[in-house]
Amino acid sequence: MIKVTLPDGSVKEMAQGVTPMDVAKSISEGLARNVISASYNGTTIETTTTLTTDGTLILYTWNDKEGKKAFWHSTSHVMAQALEELFPGIKLTLGPAIDNGFYYDVDFGDQRITDADFKKIEDRVLEISREKHEFTMRSVSKAEALEVYKNNEYKTELISNLEDGTITFCDHSNFFDLCRGGHIPNTGIIKAMKILSVAGAYWRGDEKNKQLTRVYGISFPKQKDLTDYLELLEEAKRRDHRKLGKELDLFHFSQKVGQGLPLWLPKGAALRERLENFLKKAQKKAGYEQVVTPHIGMKDLYVTSGHYAKYGADSFQPIHTPAEGEEFLLKPMNCPHHCEIYNARPWSYKDLPKRYAEFGTVYRYEQSGELHGLTRVRGFTQDDAHIFCTPDQLDAEFKNVIDLVLYVFGSLGFENFTAQVSVRDLDNPDKYIGSVENWEKAENAIISAAKDKGLNYVIEAGEAAFYGPKLDFMVKDALGRSWQLGTIQVDYNLPERFDLTYKGSDNELHRPVMIHRAPFGSMERFIAILLEHTAGNFPIWLMPEQAIILSLSEKYENYAQKVLNLLENHEIRALLDNRNETIGKKIREAETQKYPFMLIVGEEEEKNGTISVRRHGDAGKSNQSMTIEAFAALVNEEINKTLKQF
Repeated sequence: MIKVTLPDGSVKEMAQGVTPMDVAKSISEGLARNVISASYNGTTIETTTTLTTDGTLILYTWNDKEGKKAFWHSTSHVMAQALEELFPGIKLTLGPAIDNGFYYDVDFGDQRITDADFKKIEDRVLEISREKHEFTMRSVSKAEALEVYKNNEYKTELISNLEDGTITFCDHSNFFDLCRGGHIPNTGIIKAMKILSVAGAYWRGDEKNKQLTRVYGISFPKQKDLTDYLELLEEAKRRDHRKLGKELDLFHFSQKVGQGLPLWLPKGAALRERLENFLKKAQKKAGYEQVVTPHIGMKDLYVTSGHYAKYGADSFQPIHTPAEGEEFLLKPMNCPHHCEIYNARPWSYKDLPKRYAEFGTVYRYEQSGELHGLTRVRGFTQDDAHIFCTPDQLDAEFKNVIDLVLYVFGSLGFENFTAQVSVRDLDNPDKYIGSVENWEKAENAIISAAKDKGLNYVIEAGEAAFYGPKLDFMVKDALGRSWQLGTIQVDYNLPERFDLTYKGSDNELHRPVMIHRAPFGSMERFIAILLEHTAGNFPIWLMPEQAIILSLSEKYENYAQKVLNLLENHEIRALLDNRNETIGKKIREAETQKYPFMLIVGEEEEKNGTISVRRHGDAGKSNQSMTIEAFAALVNEEINKTLKQF
């Protein structure tokens, strides 16, 4: 007999050789019908894998992240089978599950896949699925695997890096694939499938390798789930920040300027400025001091920080000056500069904490295929700050930063979020710098602060920065998508590398603790996510213009100008549309530009000294007549509802 421990801590004594599916059936038939994957002692296994030792078993259904992963990975096998049948002679490479669906990278040789092929591939996938083929794993020797794939250089490359005795194939129907495991019981569970797109992808993500065709797909256990997902995709297209940014005249990309380098247009620059001022005001209340650092730094600065060793080969290359041996780098991070600001003078424990804040632009080289609107760029501005404090101050300072992040989220409508404590991968210590003792201190400090603040948090191993653990905030947007927004990091390592000190009460020199924090993360990425979350309908305090005045005809231009002046006196941002166009056209265009309020003025309004107020999105509703003072009060009330107090 073996002891199988379940997630709730209960222990079941089962016969040796039992499978996860047997355990599920012993709990309930309903659970057994829904279980599609499992893990044992932290390793993903099949539901048919025999259990021979004591261990901890987790059973996954479609509702679990790991269940979806097994479902989508299994579907990638079925799609690969369909592709081989429909495009004979292709070479399959890798087909993993991703956050939403899966892909398979394929070398199509002289053949080509187009949108016109999608339907027949989908139909064949569903035909295979309806046949309810079981997924089974089998071990093969390295020699056998190399022989089987002797005509597929991609698979042989993968196999050559595997140890003999660890190589497995997954079989279903008349198809097999090199695979580590993690599948659903059979193909019959796949009820709906859609190919989403195809794209180019370099083998192993290396631009020097051959470009393959990446086929993206998604699948579901119910047709309705697919229908709902496709509707969500259509809404996501409508909210795409690249589309909205163009429609709202916020930003632009120029090939002459360079890929991944956004140009901010006047409305976008004003939006950024309001976001910056919003955070600067809160930071001033919290005791931060603004600093400014250059866009470049000596290479040795980043060698000292460890950034060059970690990222130098994949970054913008050094800038050489006429002086022999002098090398500069485009600034990839602000923290080394802030360390040098701290080092500009000696400090006493009585001076700490020091809180330096900067909206600092940094530059990181991203491959052209990875660039995406504002979310992946080569030049971006971080709302960066670094706190230098004593160990005794760390807990309070970290909690104060949490409060600041929550204030930012609340004021911008991000109410649905979880916190992620990102710690080391203990199996790969070479990825990190610094002592084990300092890492343990930092990780414990973050976990303690998250607990004390009552955050809903999870711990994720392997997600830490190379110099320290961090608290990441995972925000869900209006479409239910998760984004990492806002991060706080505890760092004992850079203070050592830069020899940062302060004089303690014992008159001895001590190392400060360093906190890195960025509530927005980067201005570019934050604005992109905010655009898609709000569909361009920003909180009214943030809108470039809060109202637009629409005159019914040229006769009322003087009154319209008077209204504009009065609104400016009330500090309401407005503009005047006095073009010789129909009021219907003006309203339609104002709706497209997402002005929160349209203020219509004509004969009646001029006579009574009022405005006719129409809200964005209120088509079919009657306009409301009110005085300028009443409208100003309405706008301020709306602002106070959304802009939280800090």
